[in-house]
Amino acid sequence: MATTTATLHHVKNLDLADQGRKRIEWANQSMPVLQTIRKEFIKHQPLKGIRVAACLHVTTETANLMITLRDGGADVALCASNPLSTQDDVAASLARDFNIQTYAIKGEDNESYYSHILAAIDHKPHLTMDDGCDLVHLLHTKRQDALEGVIGGTEETTTGVIRLRAMAKDGVLRYPVVAVNDALTKHLFDNRYGTGQSTIDGVIRCTNVLLAGSKFVVAGYGWCGRGLAMRARGMGAEVIVTEVDPTKALEAVMDGFRVMTMIEAAKQGDVFVTVTGNKSVIRQEHFDVMKNGAIIANSGHFNVEIDIPALERTASSKRATRDFVDEYAMRDGRKIYLLGEGRLINLAAAEGHPASVMDMSFANQALSAEYMVKNHASLEKKVYSVPQELDKRVARLKLEAMSIGIDRLSPEQEEYLASWSEGT
Repeated sequence: MATTTATLHHVKNLDLADQGRKRIEWANQSMPVLQTIRKEFIKHQPLKGIRVAACLHVTTETANLMITLRDGGADVALCASNPLSTQDDVAASLARDFNIQTYAIKGEDNESYYSHILAAIDHKPHLTMDDGCDLVHLLHTKRQDALEGVIGGTEETTTGVIRLRAMAKDGVLRYPVVAVNDALTKHLFDNRYGTGQSTIDGVIRCTNVLLAGSKFVVAGYGWCGRGLAMRARGMGAEVIVTEVDPTKALEAVMDGFRVMTMIEAAKQGDVFVTVTGNKSVIRQEHFDVMKNGAIIANSGHFNVEIDIPALERTASSKRATRDFVDEYAMRDGRKIYLLGEGRLINLAAAEGHPASVMDMSFANQALSAEYMVKNHASLEKKVYSVPQELDKRVARLKLEAMSIGIDRLSPEQEEYLASWSEGT
């Protein structure tokens, strides 16, 4: 049964907090960059007096980011950015042990999901921290009354950045937002190595399927798709990539993967995972030609990548066969298996990205929040990339934490790179 206290939290059960705290501490050990930033935040209090509304996946790694913001002086309210991504023990610990307003329950229905976002907006934030743009969208549509005090925000993921740029293009975005996803130390690592490993983890945890020898279809060859294809091949799968971008498709070919249309891939694939950020990537005509026993999952932010209503209409029956596995019986006798209700499988059925890669992503979040507080008055109402100096600082801190040294340019080399007169 859910435990609720007005204005403080809405979590599944506070009795889970002891386990959650242990897991938060475990993740913290693998987040040395964020630890360094937290120490600086404690000393300098850059977020003192700032209210933050964060709509993120409520995981152990996110918990350490929220604690860092709190220790930097912020008053934080956190809600989930996906109905299935919350780790209930972590949510309980944040509310009980760290006095952070937390509104998140794994498996919450659509009504609860949006009520939790509204609860975070009720915090009357100065800063928003979003993952997918649902909080920002709601703030700009149904809760414009809470916009007045907002000075800026950050956005974690590709899907959210796309939505924000569309808002800015249409002239409706009311405050500046830093696209954390644009940082090289975010998307080159989190999207590629984090999504690659955690998606495979989620698929295997809920199916126990053998990937070796299977035909594994990756829809989309952005950084997430690259990482997923790499990891699936490493598990022994024959990887097929589908794309709409000719350059990315060509890159996938050069990387050694088979590339074809989804309608052709649908006839061959054993496991399908969408990572495109678009809708209806797998749809009716694809379901119609899939093999008996085909497994479908999504690791993009929203479950619209798979046309689930079409699958529901096509099936003669549906039943849950394992945790996070729904079996759809087709009228011709075939069976198709949908994982995690089509939601982020790496968080629905697994634990999301490893803490060591989220260390860089959330270091960017913390530094971008500090940057926004310092610079919001001079920024326009549009989407900004993470400043290069912050991005490189995160990379340097990560290398230092790994005890890795790199060379520095000599004055002569710097002069050579800055000039044009010296040739062969």
